[in-house]
This record gives sequence, C-alpha cells and structure tokens, in this order.
Amino acid sequence: MRLALALAALVLGSLPAAAQFGPGGPPAVGVVAAAKRPVIETNEFVGRVLAIDKVDIVARVTAFIEERAFTEGAEVEKGALLYRLERAPFEADLLAKQATVQQQQALLRNATIVLGRANALLNGPAGQRSSVDDAEAQRASQAALLLGAQAQLRQSQINLDYTEIRSPVTGKIARSTVSAGNVVSPTTGALTTVVSQDPMYVIFPVSLRAALDLRNRYADKGGFSAVVIRLRLPDGKLYPIAGKLDYVDPSVAQNTDTVNLRARIANPLRSGTKPGEPGNRELVDGSFVTVTVQGVQPVEALVVPRSAVLSDQQGNFVYIVDGEKKVQVRRLVLGQSTPDTAVILSGISAGDNVIVEGLQRVRPGVTVNPGPAGAAPGVPPTAPQG
Repeated sequence: MRLALALAALVLGSLPAAAQFGPGGPPAVGVVAAAKRPVIETNEFVGRVLAIDKVDIVARVTAFIEERAFTEGAEVEKGALLYRLERAPFEADLLAKQATVQQQQALLRNATIVLGRANALLNGPAGQRSSVDDAEAQRASQAALLLGAQAQLRQSQINLDYTEIRSPVTGKIARSTVSAGNVVSPTTGALTTVVSQDPMYVIFPVSLRAALDLRNRYADKGGFSAVVIRLRLPDGKLYPIAGKLDYVDPSVAQNTDTVNLRARIANPLRSGTKPGEPGNRELVDGSFVTVTVQGVQPVEALVVPRSAVLSDQQGNFVYIVDGEKKVQVRRLVLGQSTPDTAVILSGISAGDNVIVEGLQRVRPGVTVNPGPAGAAPGVPPTAPQG
C-alpha cells in the first residue's frame, strides 16, 4: 500500500502544474512571473511594391518600324537601342536644310561686303547715309534668315535622331505592342514599357494615429534612421534584405484618414539566375507584401507569454495569482506583440504571477495551487530567463 502511494506521488510530482488535480484541493495552475525583457518593437502593414522608374516608350516622329532590337522580357541598359525607324526621308530633309543654311550663309557674306562698301563711300562725294542704312538693314535681315535656317537644320537633325528609339532607363522591358513594318507616330501610344528593377519602392498606407505613434516613438532615436523595413512576400517567405524609409506623404487621405509611407529596398538578382530570366528577382512591380516596421535597437518592455492573454468584449485580460493564492483579473493594454510574446503597456506589474496553464479551471476569487508552468506545485514561480 505504501509503495503504491509513493509511486502515485512520484507520477504526480513529474506532471506539469496544469495537469495536476487534487480531488478535494484547489486546482493546480502554472504561472509565469511578468518580467521586463529586451524586445524589438514592430508594426505590420500591407504595402505594394512599385518600380522607381516606369517609362512608356513612344515614337517622337511618324515613320515605318524597320527593326525591333530587343527581346521581350529582357533587361536593357539605359541608352540601349529598342526600335530603328525608317531614316531615308529624314536624311533627305536634313540635306535640304543644310543646303538652305549654306545659301543663307552666302547671302549674309554678300550683305556684309555691300555694307563695307557703303561705309567706305560714306565720306566721299558719292557716299550717302541712306545707302549705309539700307546695307545695314539688309545684312541684319540675312543674319536673321541664317539663324532661322540653322534652327530648322537642328530640328531636322533631332527628327533624324528620333528614328533610333533608345531606353531612357535601365530595367526590364515589356512586350512590344507593334511589330516591324507598322507605321508609328506620337499618337500611336506606348510601343512598350521599361520597368526599373533594382532598387524598388515599397509604399504602404498607415493610419494617422499609427503614423503619429511611429513619429513619437522614434523621434528621439534618430527618426527614419532608427527603423528598418522588413518584407514578407506573397508566398509567406521573409525577404532577406532590409529597407529604409525615405519619404512620407505631406497630406492625409481624407477618405481613409491614412498617410502613405515609402521605403527603398534593394532587389538584386536571385542566386543562380541571369538578367532577363523570368522570376530572376524577388520583388515584382505592383505586388502586395506585408511590411514590418522594426526598431533598430531593442527596448526594455514588460512581457508575458502570449498564451496567457485572453480576450472578451471588454478587451484583453490575464488571470494573476495574488499573495493569498486567489485568482484576480487584470485588464491589459497591449503593445506590439508577437505570436509568442505579449508586450504589456499597462495592467500588471513586473513580478505579478500570471496564470499560463489551467486557465480553463479558474475564475476570479477562486483559491488555486500555483506552481511554475511545467513544474510541480509548491515550487515558487520565477521570472522568465532572457
């Protein structure tokens, strides 16, 4: 009989507090002492990835497309040739404008000679002031005509240069909306689009209240430099590269009472991929991501296990065990918590014994038999180890 009782006591002593029941005694509960720990402050928002540069490629002159010089979906460098248009009509126009310039130059030289002769005769018996004035006017007129001809020559050269359509930015190029042989003009619309790839922007709306909280929390810690931006991709994977905030909208959206924040984040090629390959970069223009605004330095905060926090219509609360081993309710104001840890802004104090195990068997005012969560009853609870 004594052996059986000893074995039973040994088995009960090895069970966690939440599993120990005395048929006639108070219910056993597992508790954890609330304690301050260094935690990283975080806020999560839904954001959208946007390319820094996104340029529609349009024709600047009317001409036939002779060649498309890029591969759709490839990455192109700034200045790379995209389309070559028919050049012959523009080359002929350029030659005609060059001839006009040469003609006006000849007329200006002649007008200059006539003016010189009139000035030389002015002091002689055959000289007349009116002849000098006429010569000066003629020379000024020819000089103006030459400037106009040179401007037209410059315009013809610009139009000829427009027959080679080049990429204004570095990025990935979309499919072409037209093929070689078609006539294009400034009214045709976008021939294709070039989207920059690295780095990228992430824009996310934040409620005005949350924006003010972020401002106040980090104002004396370096502002934008005191936070980093982490991303969770649409497939749930964490993006390994951190970003930095670089812009805040100067006004609040009236219909949503939110303000847009923008982060800049690198988007390099994935390991083992090449430029132009499909899916060679993690961040894609227009995609939705989960944005985590994270403090650079940890701060001391009062924490308890997240499993100890319960909720009802009045908000969040925990059960604690007082000095008389009775259960009490404490209403909480939570900070930025994680799935495992709850950050407590107010409601309890460091050292309070918070019930973690046996929550289903307690109610306010009930006397319990507390013990450290996962240990035998009667062992005094200790603060969680950092």
